[in-house]
Amino acid sequence: MIHHISISARDPKHVADVLAELMNGRTYPFPGGVADSFMAVSGDEHGSMIEVYPENVTLLPGEGEQQARAAYDATADYGPFHLLLSVPIDRAMVERIGEREGWRTRYFGRGAPGQPPAFHVIEFWLENRLMVEVATPDMLAEYTGMLRFDKLDGHFGNRAAA
Repeated sequence: MIHHISISARDPKHVADVLAELMNGRTYPFPGGVADSFMAVSGDEHGSMIEVYPENVTLLPGEGEQQARAAYDATADYGPFHLLLSVPIDRAMVERIGEREGWRTRYFGRGAPGQPPAFHVIEFWLENRLMVEVATPDMLAEYTGMLRFDKLDGHFGNRAAA
């Protein structure tokens, strides 16, 4: 099951607002350290969400044990698109598959910089170019528990992005 994706837009706030409206959801600022980015959140039991980044943002793979990072210099080699994919296999199997393919595969916590991780994923870089965040069954509850209106409203002071 796909839980979230990220896309780029010329007007990220407006696009997130329209997507949230279509999902009967809400728009929130994206807390991941990427300026002018927003989340369209459905509020459903699956944690369905679409991240909308400015069109010049790209995601680049980290070096060594570093996680992916955002850059503001869109290139042909990388883009902001990624998705969170929940899978029925364990972390060891995900890592074995990544190793077999020769693709960067690393476990990381996600959340606001300087704060404890809100949830964990495995960065799985398809062809070492496109990131898929993989959540094994034991990782999924962290994510779905976090992307609920009561949690987000509490974190953002009961305010959606204005």
